[in-house]
Amino acid sequence: MAAAVDRSLGKAPANPLPNKLAAAIVGAVPDFIPYCANDVLLGYQKRWIADDSPLKIAEKSRRTGITWAEAADACLTASAAKSAGGTNHFYVGSNKEMAREFIDAVAMWAKAFNKAAGDIQEELFIEDGKDGKEILTFVVYFASGFKVQALSSNPSNLRGMQGNVTIDEAAFHDRLAEVLKAALALTMWGAKVRLISTHNGVENLFNELINDSRAGKKRYSVHRITLDDACHEGLYQRICQRLGKPWSQAEEDQWKSDLLTDTASEDDALEEYYCVPKAGGGAYISRALIEACMHEAPVIRFEGSAEFNGWPEHLREAEIRDWCEEHLLPLLQALNPKSQYALGEDFARTGDLSVFAPIELTQELIRQVPFMVELKNVPFKQQEQILFYICDRFARFMAGALDARGNGQYLSEQAQYRYGSGRIEAVMLSQSWYLNNMPRFKAAFEDQTIRIPRDADVLSDMRAIQVIEGIPKIPDGKTDAKKERHGDSAIALCLAYYATTMEVEDFGYHAIPKPTRNDHSDTQQRQIRTTGGFRRGCL
Repeated sequence: MAAAVDRSLGKAPANPLPNKLAAAIVGAVPDFIPYCANDVLLGYQKRWIADDSPLKIAEKSRRTGITWAEAADACLTASAAKSAGGTNHFYVGSNKEMAREFIDAVAMWAKAFNKAAGDIQEELFIEDGKDGKEILTFVVYFASGFKVQALSSNPSNLRGMQGNVTIDEAAFHDRLAEVLKAALALTMWGAKVRLISTHNGVENLFNELINDSRAGKKRYSVHRITLDDACHEGLYQRICQRLGKPWSQAEEDQWKSDLLTDTASEDDALEEYYCVPKAGGGAYISRALIEACMHEAPVIRFEGSAEFNGWPEHLREAEIRDWCEEHLLPLLQALNPKSQYALGEDFARTGDLSVFAPIELTQELIRQVPFMVELKNVPFKQQEQILFYICDRFARFMAGALDARGNGQYLSEQAQYRYGSGRIEAVMLSQSWYLNNMPRFKAAFEDQTIRIPRDADVLSDMRAIQVIEGIPKIPDGKTDAKKERHGDSAIALCLAYYATTMEVEDFGYHAIPKPTRNDHSDTQQRQIRTTGGFRRGCL
């Protein structure tokens, strides 16, 4: 986006729109923008244009208008002077109709923004190669000297070009890898690449790029726009506005229902409208990957009984202290004092298990779980006691990520009081949290940079992670054959891994040395005002 463009979106006055509207398309855009009939773009379209990342991806529902918003971005960029960040913009669609539609949209935006541009032109483009095939292209030239041009999907067409590139319906390109390879070469000189598409299968390169980006392996900025996301910010209200009919929530719900039922299958509906690539079910991480990252490490288990839970507090505290010293202290004393340690915790009180997963970050940046603790039917205070017993004995305690849903909020809060809110994160496990963090967790297994205990229940829990409506998470209900577990250790391990990536606030104190009587390095003594228990003195 041109550097001279202001980053906030204004209202749409009568056409032709003044130049100040062209200065209104990008900016610090909030995560949710309610629908406004006078706004030119919907919230998710504004966020897409506002994202100035060199590489970005839009995984989207059909017909949500991202390509239309991209045409606005292309118009503003090509119409800007070079000193303001202007450049050419090349559009690569999967067919001629898409190319013409995009160029029509660019021409419309040029008139709306009152930008000096020529009419749409049709040009013959000679493709590289021995045949030198002539291809009809569509192009708009701007007074800035730059252009927006729609090219065919032949990768060689981008060779020798310079400018931003949009690859539309990327998942449906037969040669996406080659097109992307050619486009990325343009980024060496500052160009930007955008991929826009609905999904086309779980094994498609488009989906792999998204997963790798969420895992931190690629640097694409990913925007996910489902049908519900788009409607939440006014898609159907905009449709009603364009058609000149009144909007109602009942009409919108019926409209969405009709779209979904009209598709051939539920899988097709999820892929077309909810960003769920087909064939995405089953275990999220394969058994082979999990077992390859397992090592010999104990899983220590404790189950509270009705008798134990009925004891007075001081007796339960004494019993658990003895249990910790017998089972946990030897393991904690064996830890490498030079490594850093974090901890993940999945909380439960009665039905499921509470699981503590300490994790060591080694000098080689391997995340290694030295042991795990599983608690069943254990009172809150004793869970707190065990958690503190472990964390207090880490030589170098980095951070903790604790499940704060429901009653887990109590334990998270107590840990924050003890270790600081800058070190302990109370995690509200949500769809977005899973979407952003599970891919990184999976990538650790793919890269074999994590070690977890070799245990049948741990394996079962890890295998329980599934892709549900496009999001990798633990499904509802029990996940093991005995109907006793709910993927508990998998969540604790994911939180532990996440804790090792947290930005931690760490505070320390350094003593101020007193000068000696013979120290004459300063000709004047300097008064120091001190607080918090330090006495006033001088240097």
